[in-house]
Amino acid sequence: MVTVRYFAGARAAAGTASEQVRADSLGELLTGLADRHGDGLGRVLGVASFLVDGVAAHDHQARLRVGCTVDVLPPFAGG
Repeated sequence: MVTVRYFAGARAAAGTASEQVRADSLGELLTGLADRHGDGLGRVLGVASFLVDGVAAHDHQARLRVGCTVDVLPPFAGG
């Protein structure tokens, strides 16, 4: 299981602040989340940044270890 934490617009699109999900890779996780929560979250995921255990993750083929935390960070406005 992987813990997914949603922030700002991602939280609104998912309808929850966090959840536990089974996924072997970041790409598999993102596909599963979009399928589970619909097009609104799918659009957010398309422009979001991701942290895996606090480290920026860009490789969607990268394996996720059991028990890790993935933060979903949509673009933020402001300065």
